[in-house]
Amino acid sequence: MIDTFARDNLPPAAHWPDLDFSHPAYQYPDMMNCTARFLDHWLANGRGDATAIYSPFGNWSYAGLAAAVNQIAHVLVEDMGLIPGNRVLLRSGNNPMMVAAYLAVIRAGGIAVGTMPLLRAGELDVIIDKAEISHALCDIRLQHELKNTTRNSEFLKKIRYFDASSDNELEALMGTKSDVFRPYECRADDICLIAFTSGTTGKPKGTMHFHRDLLAVCDGFCNHVIDPTPDDIFCGSPPLAFTFGLGGLALFPLHAGAATVLAEATTPADLLDVIEDYRATILFTAPTAYRAMTSLLEGRDISSLRRGISAGEHLPKATYDGFLNASGLRLFDGIGSTEMLHTMISSSEAGLVPGSTGTMVPGFQGKIVDEDGNDLPIGSVGRLAVKGPTGCRYLADDRQTNYVQDGWNLTGDTFSMDEDGFFWYQARADDMIISAGYNIAGPEVENALLEHSAVGECAVVGKPDNMRGSIVKAFVVPGPGIKPSDTLAKSLQDHAKEAIAPYKYPREIEFVDSLPKTQTGKLQRFKLRLNG
Repeated sequence: MIDTFARDNLPPAAHWPDLDFSHPAYQYPDMMNCTARFLDHWLANGRGDATAIYSPFGNWSYAGLAAAVNQIAHVLVEDMGLIPGNRVLLRSGNNPMMVAAYLAVIRAGGIAVGTMPLLRAGELDVIIDKAEISHALCDIRLQHELKNTTRNSEFLKKIRYFDASSDNELEALMGTKSDVFRPYECRADDICLIAFTSGTTGKPKGTMHFHRDLLAVCDGFCNHVIDPTPDDIFCGSPPLAFTFGLGGLALFPLHAGAATVLAEATTPADLLDVIEDYRATILFTAPTAYRAMTSLLEGRDISSLRRGISAGEHLPKATYDGFLNASGLRLFDGIGSTEMLHTMISSSEAGLVPGSTGTMVPGFQGKIVDEDGNDLPIGSVGRLAVKGPTGCRYLADDRQTNYVQDGWNLTGDTFSMDEDGFFWYQARADDMIISAGYNIAGPEVENALLEHSAVGECAVVGKPDNMRGSIVKAFVVPGPGIKPSDTLAKSLQDHAKEAIAPYKYPREIEFVDSLPKTQTGKLQRFKLRLNG
């Protein structure tokens, strides 16, 4: 028996992007389970005793990780009734069990759906209903919001909890299982991952990725830019629920036979501790973190680092220069998207121009187009269009035709391209706010604020900020009889933190008498940005 829901809800073939596998790096067999490359390959090559994961909760070897993955796969199939194609919600911070859970779901033929630890029940409801998720593996520390979700869920019925620091329900079941599990034989284009991203409307879009996609981002960006070896030690701040984090802190090191450090505390100071304590060689984080670390480097030893990978927002030249001057390390900028799974434009050792995002990753094509999709001349500012071995496939979403046009993926970013093929970031083409590497949809924050009884109208925009790139700023029209005050502003911020993930809350609130609108009643956010 196979659950065909995900495949049945792929976009029509005519709305898919063109996929290009002509580059030698992207040649894959018709049948494959990608976990064999991340696990079995290294056991067969004698690296079972090599460290795969360093963590405050304990270090895991490749053999230990494989055993845990196989035992969880047995639990999923034998105790939770998983059949191939079922969607499994994953909830945890960055720790070894989260990686094991991802790989176990995929190894058993399921589809992994990672979620941010900070998401609230209402946000989880949307994801669960959209993907009709039936199973969940959840860190016991995050049980509260999940239990609030399951009270009314039509789909989610089978849950097991684990604890990264001690035995819990899932661990007890694992202890009764064999550490051998034959990976489910999948097609290269079977779906194994649904990654959710919030759009400008605040409605999350599920992006569907195949087994071959998880290998393609390793064989492309990782090998081209990072050029890892089994001696490397990866570390960073992005959550594993983000594809930036899943690639940089799990897929890439496991593909290279290297090690990764998974730490749940990842402030800039924490990252410096990780680099020093584990002698990490490759760092993944956002420009805001690099800016903050620059001022903390005095007396710190990060000489083990050989690669600093920046993504999540544009890397300003001033940040690049400041970190280079303080550390001697050049930072590699890049841009990817959840729709493309990971990075398709990046700086590299062979081509790094400070201030530029970089050039196309081998096997990808890129160009700049106007609003009608026409190619623009060199140096023109327009919409970024890309294609390659990965591409956008939304789960049952009409917005597919906005992202994919004439076979090209339109990322929603504006760029220019110079005569040497370097791409130069200009701005987002939509209302997404990128703050400290997090994508925050303004309308979602607005909806949360509007649930407060004191709010008559509101609008949310991004305000430039030296530390975070942008912060969320809310313009609020109080309801009748409500007087603006600092106390009210604090109440609105606290309300937002309870309604949506806390990192999305408005860090600045300005009370206004009215909001600028067109004659047809449409909000003019650009005026708020100008006045913000």
